[in-house]
Amino acid sequence: MSNLKILVRESYELMSSRAASIIENQIHDKPDSVLGLATGSTPLGVYAEMMLKYKAGDTDFSRVRTFNLDEYYPIKKADAQSYYYYMRKNLFDFINIPDENIHIPDGEATDPNTECYTYEEKITALGGIDLQILGIGVNGHIGFNEPAKAFAAATHHVKLDASTIKENARFFANEKTVPTHALTMGIGTIMRATKIILLANGAKKAETLRDALYGPITPQNPASVLQLHRDVTVITDRDAGRLL
Repeated sequence: MSNLKILVRESYELMSSRAASIIENQIHDKPDSVLGLATGSTPLGVYAEMMLKYKAGDTDFSRVRTFNLDEYYPIKKADAQSYYYYMRKNLFDFINIPDENIHIPDGEATDPNTECYTYEEKITALGGIDLQILGIGVNGHIGFNEPAKAFAAATHHVKLDASTIKENARFFANEKTVPTHALTMGIGTIMRATKIILLANGAKKAETLRDALYGPITPQNPASVLQLHRDVTVITDRDAGRLL
């Protein structure tokens, strides 16, 4: 377990601030860093901190390249529930990152499998992810890598687990309007990142997180594979980290 650094903070705000500081240091050390970004409710505080650091003149994003973990499929970019829209409204529209440096799986792509292959090629062409931000689902998913019989190696088109659809329904009109599929980086793609930050907040993540970090490594709990990575920092609030 020596490859895992576990930081439990008293609040969501302190958790978010710590993660944002690590990202800031990464960009200072390597201005053209390739960042892997997550969506959902967990990283919102981190992105708010990153915007503040930019406004204060502490962080320059002009050379940073980003790759988002995933996107619903199919979904229009203009849809308020798309991750393209999410990233624009919660980060990209408020920092100085060039549009050409932003990469998000295309939920409007004609052929999802071709889009996945192309996306993976783009990541490889830039030398892979320097720092990958992850959340963790209640079923242990990272990205949209759902519990399965095997770990997926590369970016792929995936059917979402029923528990994921139920969990994400809070962002939609109802459960029936949640997309049933997505495009997501694979476990192999994630594991090739040089560094990883895993974020978790809220009491409902506590057991899942404990099992992922201390239980068996199994594709039934996708986040458990992070035990094998060489540089993972786990940052939680007190509720999510209560069993660690």
